[in-house]
Order: sequence, then structure tokens, then C-alpha cells
Amino acid sequence: MWKVSLWIVVLLQAGAVCQEIINGCALEPCQNEGSCESLEGNYTCHCSRESQNGQLYGGVNCTEPLVGCRGHRCQNGGTCSPYLVNGRHRYTCACPQGFTGPKCRTPTTFSFETDGYLHVELSLTNTDASLNITLSFRTDQTAGTLLQRHIEDLLLTVELMEGQLRHTMQRAQEPGEVLQEVVVEGMVADGRWHKLEALLQGGMLGLTLDCVEGDCPSTETTAQSPAGSSSSELGSGYPEPNVVPQSLFIGGTRGDGATHFIGCIQDFHVESKLVVPGVGLAAKAEQVNVTMGCSDRDKCDDGPCQNRGRCISQGWMRYSCECHRPYEGDHCQEEYITARFGNEDSESYASFFVEDEPSETVALSLFVRTRRPQGLLLVLANSTSQYLRVWLDEGRVKVQINNFETLASHGVVNDGQFHPVSVKIEQARVALFLSARSQGNIPIRNVLLQMGDVLYVGGLPDRRASLAFGGYFKGCVQDLRISSKRLQFYPIGTAVSSYVQESLVKVTRGCASDNSCSVNPCLNGGVCYSIWDDFACNCPPNTAGQRCERVKWCELFPCPSAATCLPDTDGFQCISNVTFRENSTTLTYRSNGNIERPLVSVSLQLRTRASNGTLLHAKKGTEFISISIHSSHLLVELQGGQGTPRLSIESELPVSDGEWHMAELVMQEPTSLISKWTLVLDGDIEEAAVSGDASGNVDFLKDGVDILVGGLGPGAVGHLVGCLGPLEISGLLLPFYTDTETYLPRPQDEQFLRTSGSPWFGCWGADVCSPQPCQNGGACTDLFDQFRCDCPLGLGGPRCEETVDTCASEPCVHGSCSTKPMGFECICEPGFEGRLCEVQVDVCAGNKCGQGATCLRGVMRYACLCPRNATGALCREKVPEIPWWIERIPYPILPVSICGNDQFNFSCFNGGNCSTVDGTCDCIPGFIGQWCEQDVDECASDPCQNDGFCRNLINRFQCVCELNFSGNQCQIDVSDFYTYVFLLFWQNIFQLLSYLIIRVDDDAPEIDWEAHME
Repeated sequence: MWKVSLWIVVLLQAGAVCQEIINGCALEPCQNEGSCESLEGNYTCHCSRESQNGQLYGGVNCTEPLVGCRGHRCQNGGTCSPYLVNGRHRYTCACPQGFTGPKCRTPTTFSFETDGYLHVELSLTNTDASLNITLSFRTDQTAGTLLQRHIEDLLLTVELMEGQLRHTMQRAQEPGEVLQEVVVEGMVADGRWHKLEALLQGGMLGLTLDCVEGDCPSTETTAQSPAGSSSSELGSGYPEPNVVPQSLFIGGTRGDGATHFIGCIQDFHVESKLVVPGVGLAAKAEQVNVTMGCSDRDKCDDGPCQNRGRCISQGWMRYSCECHRPYEGDHCQEEYITARFGNEDSESYASFFVEDEPSETVALSLFVRTRRPQGLLLVLANSTSQYLRVWLDEGRVKVQINNFETLASHGVVNDGQFHPVSVKIEQARVALFLSARSQGNIPIRNVLLQMGDVLYVGGLPDRRASLAFGGYFKGCVQDLRISSKRLQFYPIGTAVSSYVQESLVKVTRGCASDNSCSVNPCLNGGVCYSIWDDFACNCPPNTAGQRCERVKWCELFPCPSAATCLPDTDGFQCISNVTFRENSTTLTYRSNGNIERPLVSVSLQLRTRASNGTLLHAKKGTEFISISIHSSHLLVELQGGQGTPRLSIESELPVSDGEWHMAELVMQEPTSLISKWTLVLDGDIEEAAVSGDASGNVDFLKDGVDILVGGLGPGAVGHLVGCLGPLEISGLLLPFYTDTETYLPRPQDEQFLRTSGSPWFGCWGADVCSPQPCQNGGACTDLFDQFRCDCPLGLGGPRCEETVDTCASEPCVHGSCSTKPMGFECICEPGFEGRLCEVQVDVCAGNKCGQGATCLRGVMRYACLCPRNATGALCREKVPEIPWWIERIPYPILPVSICGNDQFNFSCFNGGNCSTVDGTCDCIPGFIGQWCEQDVDECASDPCQNDGFCRNLINRFQCVCELNFSGNQCQIDVSDFYTYVFLLFWQNIFQLLSYLIIRVDDDAPEIDWEAHME
């Protein structure tokens, strides 16, 4: 029995224990800040979402570390949240604003940087629910359509007006009538993010606005029915209860009716469904100028302005382009169309009517391109006269006002390039500008531009009137303007203010060139290439010039190898020297009959050792010219013209020295009938010989006269022995080669021709060194018809036939000569070296003088001349600086004496004089050294006592003492004296003050106290 009772007790205790286990949260099974929730017969742990020491936990009891976010792929700043499900670690991504998707990869931000829209077709299935749209937007523009929703006949619009949000409802068939309107007060065009919610619920519009960025209040507004409208008129605000299609425009609509939204949109939801371009609901949406993302970057950084236009930033996502002429348009993308005048030499012009109110200020500007130096550009005319003309004259722009005042440019414009030309009339003055550079201005009488005047471009209808100002213009005109109004020959797409065109006669579009190569202008086989209104010739290698008209004859190698080819006017010359000996033939020349130039000069080159000989001779009747060598001098005899005196000119210097000489015979006044003649030898004008009388030119040489060169003909005496170089008469060569002796004939019209004689080409003297004239091993040197023997040492004479004293010529420059076998030896004086003692030893090379010192050269030694701040033999000891409080005494300028002889000279410094002892100076007291270059430092013995400063002077010193010392060497203590002087000074000051006080008291007015008492 007692056993049964025992089991009952045991079972009762077990039941109690089980009851406690079922309430398990009491045992706190949840770890790491997890919260326990007790369930019937169990419990659940809700793990903390806050990290514990940087770690989140999960699991049944929140004891298992959550590692799902390790290596997670949340992008764009998404926040990773790990979790544990069925024992597997996973994670989710919480996306920031502007992104969506499991990994936050899909951006929900898009923007409109220019006019555009996003069109999405949707279906409305739950017609009982409210119509709801939420989005965030950002803009700085005060007007624009954010969205427009078309559901059957309802048109819901959210737009910006004057920087405020406006939500309206209209009938699609009656867009001008607003059924409901909601306006949220407050500026939202501030460039910050704003979040709005637009809804239609219970027939009423609602609009909620929140500011996402910055500090701004939130607003919630509900629409009221317009005045005079009842609920029955508006209806419920819902479409019929079935599936209804709806059309959604974001950012604007098709057509030009609505103002487009410029800015950014983010997190766009329609009935809680996300709308992203190209994704989901908007996968097949129509997109126009939609850009993903929202950029804060300055749009000018993208360089939107074309053709060098200047981008001007006008705030966030806005800019404008400042265009350079001749470009126009929002992005400077359009160029004003150029007009071609005078195409293929046609007579063309255009005219425009002036439609402005009368004005005395006229600003004409245009771009001009031409190659013609003349042509009429512009004419402004009224019913009675032409009061302004602009034309080209020799390539320069000319402006004429009222047929009187004329202004011309400095530069030219006929170079085939575009040039901007401006004419400005203002305040009775006209100014001309070329390529933005002022060409001047002049005063004028007033002109008046008024309605009905006509501007003619390129010429006038009257051909003769155009010819008076250079004829019709040939070239191109672009971007013609009067002030700010354009004159368009062919209109561009951009709308601009323009004058009305009256006529356009033979003016073509563009700026095409004439075909200048249609008639080949290139000569001598040149190939023509057309360039704008001009041509270029590709010339063969042997030609030059614009039209290949100049032949480079010398590149064709027309001359024999012994001659040198030189270009000549319209041809070439073969230049060579010729040799004349006793048995040489005389060369004969005649004119070819085509010489037209006056013959007023003769030039020749010669080389000879002969004392006499004929160079040139010609005669016709009483006229003649003879150039010869007479007694080694050049002699000219001449008589030109009938009845003129006979001239004789002889050179001042001889020419028979075996060297080349250049002689020029020139008529001083070549245009006169008679003139003196001048003979210039080797270009020495100062030594020129001038004839005493005047004579005429030598034109008789044109008339079939024989010109003899090198002699007077067969059997005559006085032949030239020597060489002649080029011989010219008035620039026409007397050629040594005939056309049969050259590879090409000379093409010149004016020529002298060789008619007889066989020249010996080159310059050759007699072989004076064969047989060898020099004896005893001497070397023979050919000096042209003369020789020189270079003898071995110890030998001399014209042929080295004599023994000579090698020291007789005193070869040693600074030394004594000693005769040696087959030579000599120089014993040099001190300070010189070299084989001939010609080199002075540089004793200053590698000197040790201090910085700033000058090395003085002596015989075998040097000295140092010190600057003022150094002393010592090598100027390496510094002289103490004079304190600032000591007065500076200017250092005297002492004279310098120049001494020495031809072999060695030197200077005595610091007042020193030349000494009778060679190479030394007599110094004044205070200076020493061979050249008195050293100043004796009298302060070296430190003579100043009691900290006195020693100043080194010439041959003495000066002590500058401290305040309490005096004497020549600061040896006297005067401190008690200064104390006495100090007390005496203050005693006098006290007496002076006492005197002044007494005087003030004596001068004060007396006061009658008794009178005041009464």
C-alpha cells in the first residue's frame, strides 16, 4: 500500500516539473538581446535587428550568427539585411531613393534635359479605388507639365505654373474648361527634391507635397468645385465600372501645346505600380529625349554649342549658346548661306528694301571673299541719291558718304579668304573696321537711313554706274546685316529678323569657284590645278613661276663641264675663264642685232703679270673703246658719240701682280647724252678714277661692230698674256662658248655672239717649275707666271744657291738667337717661352688670389690687387666692417701710372711712380708691393685701447672711441667729465623752468576780492 502512495507522490511532482518546462520563456532561452514569446507548449525567439558587437544573430534561440550579407550584391548604396530560413543563410536589399530591384540595380530616376516626354499606355481594372500617383521631382524651371493622365473623357494634369504646383481636372472634349483645380502655394522650382502625391478620390482632387531635401513644410490640399458647378455636373469623378484604358504622359505631351518639364523625376508610381523607362509597365513606352539618371553637371561641360559658339550656363540643366558669326541657332548649328556674285564672270547683284524707322545710326557688316582687287560691294540709296557706297580699290575697302567723304582701309581683302568688314555711321562720323581692327574714322555730313531706302549688293542695275566703282563684284558675301537685322540671300531654318529681298539677279547659292583651268594657263608643260577663283601650276622640275613661265635652265645642265651655269634674264650663261698666251688667237664678238638697252658700262675680270697688253678693243668711225694694260696699270680710252671728246682713264693701282682683279667702267649719268665715266678697281670706290671730260655711251657696239678681246688681231702686237674671266657690256655677257659648244642654245633675245677665235678654257700660267729652278733641295711654288723657292735652313737666294746666317733675320722675338747646324736656337728672356720666344708666360694661370681680387702679371711672378674688404698678400684676410654708427670716410681715388717698355709693361697703383729699377714702382707712404698694390694695414698692431674701433687710413690709422674714452688711442677715461656735463645740463633746465613760472605769475591779472565780496 505504501508503494502505491509513493508512486502517486512521484507522479504529482513530475507533473509540476512539466508544467514549469511548458512555460519555457521563464528560462530566458533567447540570447543576444532576442525577445521571447511564449506559446502553448512552446516558445518563439524574436531576434534583435540591432547588431551585438557588430554581429546579427538568428536561429531558434538567436545564437547563430547571420552571415548572409557576407559578399552581398546590394548595389547603389542599398542596405543589406541578413536572415535565416530553413537553416539557409539569405539576405534582402533595402534600396535607397532612386533605385529598386532585388539587388537595387534598377535606377528609378530619369530626367528631361530638353523638350521630351514618356508615353505609357495602362489599364485601369479597379474602378472603385481612388486614382493615385506619387513621384519625386527636381527642377529650377517655373513652368512645365509634370504629367497628364487621360482616362476616357477625364484629363488630369499636374504642372508647374509660376514655380507652384497645380493639379487640374478637365473634360477631354472641353480642354479649356477646368472642372477642379488644386494649387499648392510655395515655390518648388528651387533645384531640390520634392515628393508629391496626386489623387482623385470621391470625385475630389487632392495634392500632397513633401520636401525631401532641406527644410520646407509639407502641404496637403483638397480641391473645391469651381464656382457655379454642382456635384451632379461633375459626376462621381470615376469612369464606368469596367476595365478602362488610360494614357499617361510624363514630362510633356505630343505637339507644341504644353510647356515641357525640364528636370528630374524619381520613384514614379501609378496606383502603387512603379513606372521606369524601358522596365515593367513602361517596357514598350514611347520615349522622346528621356535620359536615365539626374546629373548636376554643368551642361556647358558637354560642349553643346557648335562652330566655336560660347556656352553660357543659366542654372541647373539650362544653358544658351552665344554664336560667332556667321552661325545661328540654339546650338549655333546653322550657318548663314553664302551668296556667290559674278559666277563665271556674270554681272550679278541683289537688292533689299529697308523697313526701319528713320535713324542716323547705321551699322553695316558682312563677310567678304574675293580675289579681285576691284568691285562694287554695297550701295545705300534713297529716291534721290546714293548716299553710301562701299567698294574695292586695289584690294582695299573704300567707303564714300554723299559723294564727298571717302575712307579707305589699310589692309587688303583680295586674298581669297573670308574677311569681316564693318561700316558704322554714328554722330556725324563714319568708321571702318576690317577683321575687327579699326581702319580709321572721319567726320561726315549727317545721313539718314529711313523706310523705303534700298540696299544694293554686288552692283547696280545700271552697268555704267557699277563700272564707275570697279564694276560688278566677283566673289562671295555672307551674313550681311544692317544693325541687328539680317539680309538673307537664301533664308536659313532659324527664325531671325530680316529685311525683305527685292531682287536677286544671277546670284547663286554657295561659294563655288570658277574653273580657272578651263583654258590651261600653265606654260612649258605645267599642269593646272583649280583653287578658289584662281589656279596653281604644277611645274616641271626645270621651270618656275606662277604659270611655269620661268625655265630653270641651269637644272637642264646646258653648259660644258668646264663651265659654270648661271641663270640670266630669260635664259642662262656659261661662265668660264680663258687663257691668252703670245700665240693665242684674238676672240671676236658682234651684237645679234636685238640689243635695245643702252650700253653704258663694261665689267671684266683679269689676271696677269704682263706690263702691257690689249684686253678689249672696238671701233666704228670716230667712236671707239679700248681697254688695255699699260705699264702694269689698267688704261681705258673711249670716245662715244659724234663730236664728243676722247677720254682716257688710268687706274691708281697696278694690276700686273698675278692676282685676280675686277674692273668696272661705268657712265656716271647713263640717261644723259654725254657724261663722265668712272673706273672702279676691285670694288674700291674711294680709289676710283674719273675721267676729266664727258663723252657719250658705246651704243655703236650694237651696229655690227667687231669687238676684239685679248688682242688686236692677227699680226698685231700687244696681245694679252694672262687670263680673262666674265666680260660684260651693260650686263650682256661676251660668251666664251658658242651655241654649238653648249648643250642647249641660249634663249635670250639680247646677246653678243662670238664670231671667231678659239679660246683656251681655264686659267693656266706658264710651267715655271719645270725644269726645277730651285737648287740644293729647295721647293718650287708656282705663283702664276712666276715662281718662289722655299729653301732649307741655312740656304737662301732666289734659287737657294746661297748660304745664309740663320740668325740674320732675328727670328727670336723675346730672346737671343744662337746659330746651329741647319738651323738656330732661341734663348728666351724671363717670362717668355716657345720656339721663337713668342709666347708670354701666363703667371696668373692658377693664381691663388682671394675672391674679388685682381691678378697682376709680372716677370715670372704675380701679385694680387685687393678689393676694399680684403687685405694681405693674397687678399684672403677680411677687413672688419665699419659699424653703422661710425661715419664713413670716402676712400681717396689715387692715380695709376703706366710703366714699362715694348717687351713688358705694367701699372703702378695707388699713386706709385715708375721706378728706375726694371719692373718696380716707387710707392708713396702707406703702400708696398712691386706695383704698390698692397695697402699697409696700420690697424694690424691693434693700436686702439679700451675697445676703440681702428679705422685704417692711408699711412695712418684713426681710433673711434667708446663714449667714456678719448685720445688718439682711446687711452683717456672721460666718464667723470660726462657726469659733470649731465648735472650741468639739468641745472640749466631747472633754472629755465623757474624763470618761466615766475614770468607766468607776473603776467596774470590781479583779482579785486573786495569788489567781489560787495
